[in-house]
Order: sequence, then C-alpha cells, then structure tokens
Amino acid sequence: MYLSDKFIIADNDMCDFGHFVPAPYFRKKFNLSFKPEKAEITICGLGFYELYINGKEITKGSLAPYISNTDDVCYYDNYDITSLLHKGDNVIAVILGNGMRNAFGGLGWQFDKSHNRGPVTLALCLEAADRENKLLIEADETFKTHPSPVLSNDLRAGYIYDSNKEIPGWNEIDFDDSGWNNALKGKTPKGILKECEAESVKVSKELKPISVTYYDELPFLYDTTPERNPVEDTIRKNVYVYDFGINTSGVIRLKIKGFKGQKITLRYGEHFVNGKFAINSTYQFRKDERINKLLRHNSQTETYILKGGEEELVPKFKYNGFRYVYVEGLLESQATKDALTYLVMHSDVKKRADFSCSCEIMNKLYKCAMNSDLSNFFYFPTDCPHREKNGWTGDISMSAEHLLLNHACENSLREWMTSVRGAQRIDGALPGIIPTGGWGFHWGNGPTWDSVCVYVPYYIYKYTGDKSVIYENTALIMRYLQYINSKRDKKGLVEIGLGDWIDPYKDKTGKTASPLIVTDSIMTYNIAKIATFLFKEIGMIFESNYAEEIAQSLRLSIRDNLIDYKTMTVLGNCQTSQVFALYSGIFEKSERKKAEKKLLDIIHRDGDVTYLGMIGVRYIFHVLTAMGEYNLAYKMLTSEEYTAYGYWIKCGATSLWECFRHAEDIYTNSKNHHFLGDFSSWFIRKIAGIDPNPCANDISYFEITPHFIKQLDFAEAEYNSPFGKVSVKWEKKDKKIVLWLIVPAGTKGKIKLPKGYKFTDNKKVLSWKNENAERSFRFDII
Repeated sequence: MYLSDKFIIADNDMCDFGHFVPAPYFRKKFNLSFKPEKAEITICGLGFYELYINGKEITKGSLAPYISNTDDVCYYDNYDITSLLHKGDNVIAVILGNGMRNAFGGLGWQFDKSHNRGPVTLALCLEAADRENKLLIEADETFKTHPSPVLSNDLRAGYIYDSNKEIPGWNEIDFDDSGWNNALKGKTPKGILKECEAESVKVSKELKPISVTYYDELPFLYDTTPERNPVEDTIRKNVYVYDFGINTSGVIRLKIKGFKGQKITLRYGEHFVNGKFAINSTYQFRKDERINKLLRHNSQTETYILKGGEEELVPKFKYNGFRYVYVEGLLESQATKDALTYLVMHSDVKKRADFSCSCEIMNKLYKCAMNSDLSNFFYFPTDCPHREKNGWTGDISMSAEHLLLNHACENSLREWMTSVRGAQRIDGALPGIIPTGGWGFHWGNGPTWDSVCVYVPYYIYKYTGDKSVIYENTALIMRYLQYINSKRDKKGLVEIGLGDWIDPYKDKTGKTASPLIVTDSIMTYNIAKIATFLFKEIGMIFESNYAEEIAQSLRLSIRDNLIDYKTMTVLGNCQTSQVFALYSGIFEKSERKKAEKKLLDIIHRDGDVTYLGMIGVRYIFHVLTAMGEYNLAYKMLTSEEYTAYGYWIKCGATSLWECFRHAEDIYTNSKNHHFLGDFSSWFIRKIAGIDPNPCANDISYFEITPHFIKQLDFAEAEYNSPFGKVSVKWEKKDKKIVLWLIVPAGTKGKIKLPKGYKFTDNKKVLSWKNENAERSFRFDII
C-alpha cells in the first residue's frame, strides 16, 4: 500500500455563500495488458470522496475518508479491486465533496478562515500486478474533470442538486470524456499521511414517517443575536411536514415522480414551538444579520431541481440531525409517506452493552442515551448532529466512559486522538474543538475540556487492556501537564477555561453555581492523577513522578483555599462543587461523613433534583451510590420535575438534550447531545451491577455490584468483554432477591452486596476465578 502525495484539483475556485462551486467529477481511463492477480487502490479525497471502478461504487461508507484538519493529518482508504479489473480498458472515477477542506458554513468556528482551506483535492495510487507485469497509476494532469450536478455541498450549510445537469455514464469505461478538462496539479497538504483506522459511517436502518401533515401556511421560528427576540420568517405556503418519530441523524432519500424544473426544498428540525416549525436549535447564530439570513436559509437544507419522471435522490457529503422534515414544492399527489425515507447514519461501531429494568423512565432514558451516542458519532463524537457537528473535547471527556462501556468505539476514539495530538500547540495548549481550523484556543477550552487528553486513553485502556493508546499519547499528556502547571495562580489553583456548562443556575444568575476556580482546579488535579497512573502502567517513572507531584500540590492548594472546614462545604455551596470534591478524593477519610451530609443538605435544599451542569451530573449518581444513597439517586434521576432527567421523558424526548431548560422555552439549546449520558454507565455498573476492571489495571477482573433500588422489581445488563459476554440479572421474589450471573472463561471477580444485604449463607462478598469455561451462578439474597 502506497500513500501517494501527488494531488490534483479541478480548478482553484472555492465556495462561499452566494458563490457555489459544483462538486467535481474526475476520471481516468487506462488499459491493462494483463489480468491482475492482485490489485488495490489507495485514495485520499479531500474533503470527501466517492470512488467508482468500472462504474461500480466501492466507497467504504459516507463522508469518506474522514473529517480532519489536513494541516494535521490527511486520511487515506485502501481497497482491494482485484475482482473489478480486467484485461483491456478500465476506468477510475471519483466525485469530491467539500467536507472540512472547503468549508464555508462553519462561520461560528472560523472554518471558512482555516489555514488548511483550499479547493477540493485528490490523491490516489492504483497498483495492479501479476507474476510478470506491474502497473502503477497516480493522480496527475492526465485525469479528466467536469462539474457534477451537485451544485453546492457543505457539512453545515446546505446542499443543492440539479438533476438536469446529470451526465449519464460518467463513471463507465466507454464514456467519451474528450470534452472534459484536464485536472490541474494541486498542493500537497501539510498534514501527515495516514490510513484511516476508524469505523466508517454507514446507514444503520431506514425509517418511514409516522405522519405527514399539510399546512396551507406555516412559519418557522428563529431568533436574533444578541437581542434574542423571537422572529417569524416569511410564512411558507403549501408545506408538508414529515414526522419520523425520533430525533436522530442521517439523510433523507427522496423518491418522486416530478416534472422538469420542479423545485423541492427540504428543511430539517428537532421540534415545534407553539405550533411553529423551530430551527433555533439547529443553526448557529451570528451577530451579523446578513450572515444569519444566509445560515437560516442554508443550514440543514436541501434543494433539488427535478428533471422529470421517476427520480430517487439522496444527498452526498453531508448529514442532518432531525425528527421533522419541512418540505416545500410537493404536489398533493407527491406528498405520500413513501416519498421520504429516513436513512439513519452514524459510525459503524458495534454495541458492547445493554440494560433494562422495571422502570420505564430508566429504560427510555437508556434508549435516549444510546440514540444520542450514535447520532453524534461521525468518526468521532460530535456535540450535536445539526448546528455544530464539532468534536467538542469537553463533551467527549465527559462521555468517554459511557461511550466505551456501551459501544466498541475504541478504534474510532484512538484515531481521533491523532487529531488531538495534531491540534496541540507547541506550548501544550489544546483547543475546545478538534478538529479545528484554529478556533478554540481563546475561548471554549480549559481543564475540563482538555482532560480528554487523559480520559480517552485511560478509558480505552480500562475497557480493552490495550497499552498502545497510552504510548501514543505520552508526549501529548506530558506537554499538557507542563502547560497547565504554568497556568496556576499564586495560590496554586487554576482558573482559565469554561466551567460547569449548562448549569441551570446560570440561566437565573448569569454564572455557574460552582466557581470556575473550583471545577478547573479539581479537574486539573484529576488530570495529573490519571497521568500518574498511565505513565506508571508503561514504566515511565520519571513522568509518573512529575505528574504525581503536580497532583499532590494541587490537592493541597484546593484544600487550603476552597473548603470551609467548619461545615465541610466546598466553595460555591452547590451540588457540583460538593460532589466533584467528594468524587475526586479531596476530603480526608475523617472528613467524608460530614462532607457527604453537606451534599445531602444541598440536594434537599434544591428539591431533590439534579441541579448541576455537565461536570456535576457526570459524578452525582456514582457518589450518592457510594454513600449508600442510591434510592435518592434514583429519585433525582427519574423525577418528572424541571431539571431532572425524568422531565425530558415526560416531555416526549427521544434523545438527550443539551441542557435542563424548560421544554417550552423557544431558546432551548440542542435536543440531541450525548455529554449528559453517563447515567447509562451508572445503570450498568451500579444498578444491574457489571463493573468491568474497576481499578483499570486488570482487564480480566470484574466486580458485580448490584444495588437493589426499592422502586425496582428487577434490573439486568450484559457486557461484551474481551473474554466474552458477562450478563447479570436480579429480581425481587418472595421477600428475597435472586441474582443470576454468567461469566466467560478467563475472568475472575467478586460479587459485592450493598449495606443491609447478604447471601443466604451470611456472606456479603463472594469471589470467582473462572479459567476454563463459561460459568453460570444463581444466588439468593436476603
């Protein structure tokens, strides 16, 4: 496999709002004097590509090869094409999409000003051989090129396709390309050249609408910045709204018999507000109203110009996040349920775990979490599938454990860490979004976001036992430790980034309840503590000692400055401050009981609901369970009161929301985020009770730690470990609890019961060591 660095372009024209450059076709006809015994092609199409050999599409999936800043890394895919080539004439054909290479829609994050921006570009190498002959083809000026019917495409800013400009047979051997232009030589991007090892993006299922509703008049809502006054756009007439019943991600396949020149526009949204189609959660507002207008009319929008007759149309090089599709231009006879099909898309990561119990709110929340995990996974976890589509580092950091527990996504996360290493500045700083075109170093980062540099390697190692991810990121981690250590103030604390994001207090007061100096300092302590462990695991003693010195020093600074020892209250007197300090081990053992009581006092003061942001909610259920307050944790989670997760289910949520605002608030943020989904790991690890490798140093060791919530009749989970499936179920029967456990060969572990419970032989802990075969257990608990 050869990664060619010879790139070609169609021309030097680049896209902008109002100046759309069609996606270019490329083709190369060549002759083989032999039937190859082995043939392969390696391709890098930037931003995205679709690849055809002799008219057959062989692209690995959608949005190939990857989404990256090409100043950092350029990705290639390799295909075995032996069976597709034959003696005589053959043809390679490619269409390129803009992707991140020629992005003009990501104005909020300055992708349009990125240094890596340029015209879409192509490199490839075809190698074919038998025992006596060899052929090698690289992209060069002999390739032919022509504009395609894809008049505009952008990951965030819409899609325009004109069927009248289709070129039948463009990717076939016998097509006459004599009227096409020759390609031009392009510049080789600065990034490293690398084969993509992440799971590809594929269609996972198809959905039909649950309803189609006609509106003779329908406005859609948006808001303006900074005034945030609701505005109704020009009322649209003769509109059909397709409801697919679930808020997820993908594209629509439009199947229609139309007339020549008929224009169909599809707009995508998550929710209605007061009977109006709302797009205020699915595009990024700017202070420039001219740009706002462009974004409103292009974001999550597709326009098709029909050629007449039967057509089946699917957009290329993009995806949307939505439940509803607002369609203009359909005739009544065309507006059938069969006209639109939802092709649900995400990275093809396999499911690793599952959970269910007797509480429907918990079951629905678990399904919401799984949906949001996958609908935000396009090579790497994004914040949302519509407005931003960004790899926010803080979101990934908060979700790393539950993602790896529930999904076999280690290859994709490990690949994304290549971009993290590429994005790190020489001084050690990390941006808030990765990949980035340069945005995110001056706002949007800080220790909670930067903690991804240790949390992703740590949890990959914990759930797979693979140390290579630690080795790959040692320089990244060490450089970051040096950077963040230099940012400590005179008291030894850190206060430089974003804090407890989406804290409900902020909507009332304008600032988070937990002071930034608390969350930044404690998170930096955790970063250093985890780095200590990771370095030690691979024998890097000097680096481990360096990290440990930082951790110990930070803990002393936190204890000296941020705790009121009379009441054991952490600065802020709020759920996040208190729970984060407890989880992180800031208190001494002798102090914990009083600190825990203070947390309970705060929770009761707040009405026994989750009054926390993204940091606090990541840890609250685990800490309460460790305190023996798992029934309170259940109450906080399932309550249908505002700011509790159960409130979302009461409001009909099918995905996890970005914040805990009231459902009727028209300014609500995204309704599809994954970063508040760690309760799913609590379900599996502490309710059903499968806790894999709890100390992260023995992949074969499990603790079975069920907690018998009084409102639950049963709970069950399964987890596909490297050794095989572990499954557990407990059920309340006849004044006792029956526990069933199945463990695979090669594992060992302990079954630990919560306080107040014991096995019928009076033991509270049982152990197993299973060397040769799968084993099943049944225990009675009283």
